[in-house]
Amino acid sequence: MANITAAMVKELRERTGAGMMACKKALQETDGDIEKAIDKLREMGLAQAAKKAGREANEGKVASYIHAGGKIGVLVEVNCETDFVANTDDFNRLCKDIAMHIAAAAPEYVKREDVPEDVINKEKEIMKEQLRQEGKPENILDKIVEGKIEKFYEQVCLLEQPFIKDDSMKIKDLVQNAIAKMGENIVVRRFARFKIGE
Repeated sequence: MANITAAMVKELRERTGAGMMACKKALQETDGDIEKAIDKLREMGLAQAAKKAGREANEGKVASYIHAGGKIGVLVEVNCETDFVANTDDFNRLCKDIAMHIAAAAPEYVKREDVPEDVINKEKEIMKEQLRQEGKPENILDKIVEGKIEKFYEQVCLLEQPFIKDDSMKIKDLVQNAIAKMGENIVVRRFARFKIGE
């Protein structure tokens, strides 16, 4: 068993923002390996985030972002549980990042559940017709379309889109990480994107 020093706990705290006891426990469980301890803390945080997801989020902020010399503007409502968290730098940074992402990526819906059934059905029909014209056999069309619908969600749903600042994570991962870090449920409620001439 590695000797867990105060310096190791301090370094892990600085790198993750996690509490002292959580850092110490993670280091003990990973035999003093800082990188593994970071992964452990993320796992613990994401598990806690999943538990928090059912809690009411009635506080928060409406954030704005104006881009391209005033040609594109975004308003986004992001909710959390307390006004204490709503006023933190981390929460405000998250809101700004989401608003900037919306300006750049132009999603149409917040989450996949928001996409109307008729829009999905129309999309599936268009995809099937394209596949038929490509000569794909009828018996595999549904299977191919299911994969294509996932891509469709990535294009039109904010939470499914790869984050413009780090495309290794989706917006929903960005929100989950914020929940784990801030200790409160966070919900992207709604947004409006304005573009000159649209």
